[in-house]
Amino acid sequence: MSSVLTVNGITKFYGRIRALNGVSFEVPQGSVFGILGPNGSGKTTLLSIILDVLKANNGNFLWFGHPGSPEQRKKIGSLLETPNFYHYLSAVDNLKITQSISGRGNEQDINEVLQKVNLYERRKSRFKTYSLGMKQRLAIAAALLGDPKVLVLDEPTNGLDPIGIAEIRELIVELKNSGHTIIMASHLLDEVEKVCTHVAILKTGDVITTGDVNEVLQDEDVVEVSATDLNALANALQQFSNCVSINNVSNTVSFTLPKGTAKLDEINSFCFNKGIVLNHLLLKKKRLEARFFELTNN
Repeated sequence: MSSVLTVNGITKFYGRIRALNGVSFEVPQGSVFGILGPNGSGKTTLLSIILDVLKANNGNFLWFGHPGSPEQRKKIGSLLETPNFYHYLSAVDNLKITQSISGRGNEQDINEVLQKVNLYERRKSRFKTYSLGMKQRLAIAAALLGDPKVLVLDEPTNGLDPIGIAEIRELIVELKNSGHTIIMASHLLDEVEKVCTHVAILKTGDVITTGDVNEVLQDEDVVEVSATDLNALANALQQFSNCVSINNVSNTVSFTLPKGTAKLDEINSFCFNKGIVLNHLLLKKKRLEARFFELTNN
């Protein structure tokens, strides 16, 4: 899979403060790439550098295998700040102004991007009548003008209510499925788990780890099973793992194995041969919260 963005050793200082420390990673084409980290980890600084808003002290980055240029920049739509439109103008008129300033796309694109973000029916409504989620979707519509191949979004669900968050997450998945590559910064663990295919985790300017979300967030197999006699089940499973626990709330037994080694058919056969009939057998990945805290607290 080819890369749309390659970041090589990006370092950025603000006076004596080092905001980024040799950050490197690659963003695969067609992915939803999450840059995850708590506030102050360097996410916005990094996005500002790859969008040529800030200059790095050291390192470089390549878009589509080439150094950044005005032509390359037109292939990238971005949302770095809170949506800023004229409150008394409609969505269509606001996007006409955006198109005129940016030089990206044309007036024919406006209806198309409004349909993409599900705002076409409200295209003539004034911006001030929009909910926060609708305002954020209009900002993403502005980023989509000119049909860029890549979208860069900084905290796209920040400040939204649960409905607005769900709308933006659904939109990001739809855009990915329609062929866009999305790079998004977020401090929301749940957001990355639900919409991202790849992730880079930042901590105080350092990349802790990067890669496929499932590989990064799962460092061991967690198997959850259940049967009529939980104690007998837990005792039998001691032969598989020395980390067996009973959850009396969910009436399940969980145990861990090295990543990629759990074979559910063998576990089922083993229990059956021990006279234990399983009524529940599930391979789970470790919750993002647990893995994230493991990575960032080492």
